[in-house]
Amino acid sequence: MQINTLKIKYPKKKRKTIGRGGKKGTYSGRGSKGQKARSGSAINPLFEGGRSSLIDHLKKVRGFKSRNKKFVEVQVSQLGKLFKDKEAVDVKSLKKAGLSPKRLDGRKIKIIGREEIKKGLTIGKDILFSKKSKETIEKAGGKMGV
Repeated sequence: MQINTLKIKYPKKKRKTIGRGGKKGTYSGRGSKGQKARSGSAINPLFEGGRSSLIDHLKKVRGFKSRNKKFVEVQVSQLGKLFKDKEAVDVKSLKKAGLSPKRLDGRKIKIIGREEIKKGLTIGKDILFSKKSKETIEKAGGKMGV
């Protein structure tokens, strides 16, 4: 048995011949002359004929901006200055005090820092904290995650 003797269930599509007279003769649908008329031409779809591309017209913003900011950081010392003893600290109170941005954009607030604090603050459960900040707040008589 050979491949050329096999009976194929579906008919083979005949390949279109171009440039041999008839309906697709002479220029073969490519127009006359120019880069696109030549064989083997492959032009980048973003190429705009030599003029400055759309990307070149955009503003050139320098530097790097991380899109991976997961927390809004608040220092323990700032809490000690702005809040009174035994006061509750939550997202609303931090926004009111100006320590947190108005739009968190899906980020969470995290308390960081090793500075000593003398006020026993109660920190809400929606606020994250570091080990050192937890130690310093609890040493002053505060509660975390209430």
